[in-house]
Amino acid sequence: MIRVSLAALVTIYLLVFLAAVFLLWIVGEWNRRRRERRALRYRLRCVICAFEFVDRTPALLPRCPRCGSLNERFKPEQI
Repeated sequence: MIRVSLAALVTIYLLVFLAAVFLLWIVGEWNRRRRERRALRYRLRCVICAFEFVDRTPALLPRCPRCGSLNERFKPEQI
């Protein structure tokens, strides 16, 4: 049988608990960023009038619904 002092046992318990909390936080943050990227995938901003709109068509140059100008698909900028 392995003898472990009470202080070492409490320390081990706290380290395992903190590691589990940290792992859950990392997984939650990863999932939140993935959902955010999916939500912003089809969002575009017009280069002329700065109107933000959603375009789910496969067109390479979608038209702005407000001013009618053609816009390129850019990757969304991160803040």
